[in-house]
Amino acid sequence: MSLDSRLWGKAAGLGSDARGTARTHPLVCHLLDTAAVAEVVWDELLTGHQRGLVAAALQVPEGQARVLAAFWAGLHDIGKISVPFQLHRGGPKDGEKKLLARQLGGEPGYGFGADAARDGQSHEAAAHWWLVGMFKEIGYPSSGRRPQSRLSHAVAQLLGGHGGRFHPVLRDKDVRCPVARHPGLGGGRWEEQRRIHFDEMRRVLGVTSHPPGRMTPGAAVVLTGVVTLSDWLASMEEGIQARLREEGWAGTPDDLDSYWQVARSAAPGLLQHTDLLGTGFARPPDPDPDPDPGEGGLGASVSRQVPDLVSAHGPGMVVVTAAPSRERTQAALRAAAVLGHAADARGLFYALPTGSAADSHMAQVHAFAGQALTGPRRSLLLHSSSRMKPAEAAQQWAQADATGAVSAEPGEEWVLAANSWLNSHHRALLAPLGTGTVDELLQAVLPVKFNVMRLFAFSGKVVVVDEAHARGAWGHRLMLRFLEWAAALRIPVVLAAAAADRSVDAMLAAYRRGAGGGGEPVVQPRRSPGWSFVDAQGGAHLPQQPSVAARAGTLAIEVVDGAPYGEIRAALASVAVSGRGRAAVYRSTPAEAIRTFRRLTEDLPGLEVILVHEQMCNKDRWKRLAACRTAFAPDGGGGGPRVLVTTSMLEHVRGLHFDHVISGPAPLAELLARAGQSEGDRARLVVLRADGTSGRDDAALVRRTLLLLGAGRTVSVPGELPGLLDEVYAEELVEGLAGPAARELQGLDNRRTVGERRAGGTAGWLAVPGPGELDGDLGLLSRDHPGLEPELLSSVLGEETAHVVCLYPCPDQHGNTVYVLEEGVLEHKLQRVDKGRVKPGQLVPYLIPVPKRIVEAVKGDANTVWRGQAALNNVLRLNLELQDGKWVHTSSKYRFCMSELGLDIDELT
Repeated sequence: MSLDSRLWGKAAGLGSDARGTARTHPLVCHLLDTAAVAEVVWDELLTGHQRGLVAAALQVPEGQARVLAAFWAGLHDIGKISVPFQLHRGGPKDGEKKLLARQLGGEPGYGFGADAARDGQSHEAAAHWWLVGMFKEIGYPSSGRRPQSRLSHAVAQLLGGHGGRFHPVLRDKDVRCPVARHPGLGGGRWEEQRRIHFDEMRRVLGVTSHPPGRMTPGAAVVLTGVVTLSDWLASMEEGIQARLREEGWAGTPDDLDSYWQVARSAAPGLLQHTDLLGTGFARPPDPDPDPDPGEGGLGASVSRQVPDLVSAHGPGMVVVTAAPSRERTQAALRAAAVLGHAADARGLFYALPTGSAADSHMAQVHAFAGQALTGPRRSLLLHSSSRMKPAEAAQQWAQADATGAVSAEPGEEWVLAANSWLNSHHRALLAPLGTGTVDELLQAVLPVKFNVMRLFAFSGKVVVVDEAHARGAWGHRLMLRFLEWAAALRIPVVLAAAAADRSVDAMLAAYRRGAGGGGEPVVQPRRSPGWSFVDAQGGAHLPQQPSVAARAGTLAIEVVDGAPYGEIRAALASVAVSGRGRAAVYRSTPAEAIRTFRRLTEDLPGLEVILVHEQMCNKDRWKRLAACRTAFAPDGGGGGPRVLVTTSMLEHVRGLHFDHVISGPAPLAELLARAGQSEGDRARLVVLRADGTSGRDDAALVRRTLLLLGAGRTVSVPGELPGLLDEVYAEELVEGLAGPAARELQGLDNRRTVGERRAGGTAGWLAVPGPGELDGDLGLLSRDHPGLEPELLSSVLGEETAHVVCLYPCPDQHGNTVYVLEEGVLEHKLQRVDKGRVKPGQLVPYLIPVPKRIVEAVKGDANTVWRGQAALNNVLRLNLELQDGKWVHTSSKYRFCMSELGLDIDELT
């Protein structure tokens, strides 16, 4: 029996011949394409550690592991030799719109029953079901009572997961006759062709032996990445079109040997097309051998001691605890440079709590990359507002920031082309340099599609998490699980937190546990600043302390009781009169920020007032953030007195200097983060007791904070900060209150405790097992959970969000009304492609994040126009109309008003 080259593997996007018959790429060619790409991925993209993980697990030399990885990658789509796939109604058709594969069913041996046609098994699952028995038949280790402990099952399950989800473990009775359970696999010639394709792949690739080892969690992550990435690259339509065989190509052994050379010749170019290659870490400069005696602070301590620790123990995790500052960020990045070079890492991912914080850090991350990284520094911006087209978001950010430290001149090597292969959310984390939000990490340990590809992407990088404590109970639980996996994969990690506490201790312990360390308690140095190193090889914990303490200062906190705006105006009046100074005013909502901005510009004309909040479209918010770095620079930025009016979105932004900060009530940690932007020997924080609170703030912690602060207090910085943060949780706060007040606070505390336990429990229920709990079953990484919806993921960082795009009516050249993205600018009308579908990339600069509960109440065209496009499922279209000189959109519950100050939302009574 010869190989049947009519069995197709790819058809979409390949066009038709002169007779109108769809062009197809034989399945065997796609299998060989993928195997050839896997060889290049192994050689050019994997780090030495990643290759070593696989070879050590399989107990074979790296050269043999390479051959096996390519062979397995080539087998990923063998499940396409099945009735449901080959005869799918969406398959390739002839000029009369009839399926090309329809003739198979009428040929001897290819017949099938109605139950086979109705079989809903995917081709990925079909590969899993069939390959278990095939690997066992050719001698893969298959002993052991549990199927998941056998290599024959582990490899089959891994290949069945190349579509983003692994399938459940198969029992022996299913493996013995998979066609009995899934008739769509087909018997007769269907089975013969699967075997022929399998045998020809072995012959062409020269696979003559089988590995004696097993599939470890680390090896599974790396191999999943190799297989899936190779499939993605081999499936690029332009490449397939260049490799299409002539009509009548038979697929004989000689044909296959010849095509294998074609595939191997094409594979390097496919990988080069991705912008993934060439990035690495330069050797960090040696520390000064004769340092100044006074140079013993945090940065100097990290620079001098981390290289020695890494030299002695190998890469691991560094945890830096200090008040938020540029010095802390620089210390974290210095540690990342040392770890990255030691691990031969291929890039860096810098994670922050919010998208706005990520936006603001891009300049500093790129300045670091210019010194620490070698080769092309392809960069993406990764958070919810950039998710649709992360490369285009990075370009728009660069243009908005062009007046700052980062240039957007043509040819700038880190600026990705908008049509880059990486410009897709499933591929984006593979980019060598990424700045984004923590939820990009946390989704790696949730059972979402392609979660293991996230782990694979991080396994070749250094991961830096700034403000590692700022996530709440849900996010903290998931972060612990991520750190376990990071240690098991030997991912170098740097964590930066404001102060050492129990949550930091837990993060140290999680990484230590994943590295194989014991269960003894791990404690971060409580004196600030401090740092720790955890060895990824064995979990050794080595706490460190700078020889010179941070320069002491004081933070003067004043709590005022008057009407909020009156207190704000009074506090800023002296700034306006003096003609100098920088102040920040934090408001609880964007609407309050807009109202405060308008009133201050009217009441205090001597002030330059700048407004930044989250309900501005991306491009406007980026431009204002770039301007803030100049206006509120530590050197004063020149000019007269200035005030920044904002919301909690900017509390994690670094590089801004204020003489004093004014804020409404908030949990103590958030207040201290905002006060940290008020630099100098005597920083000042004014808290407005009567102001409203943000909906995301915990009521119990806000109340405890106000009780702790009283009318105000002076705090020694940084020495008293850890104790102050512990004090806000102390039971004594309740004991010192009178009956009703004590009962009220106790009720709030109980509500917080229940909420934290519920969030932690939900996170524990949803999170994938740790590497030590996987027990060989990759299906546990994809287990289904009722109620796991995409919006549930956004709650990791607070209230669920959606995005709106405001559209303005505008007459075109013919007098017809069209909708444009900028008022009166016809050139910015919606661009449509392919059956009227909107190009998502054009919307990125205009996205505005809003609470999802608000937009869910908007009906009509706003919710239905773009429902057919997956990229726009979470984007709401607001068609505006001009009313009384204002651009508005009114729904049954809300009135949306868009202006140069951003989107203002009023709830209708």
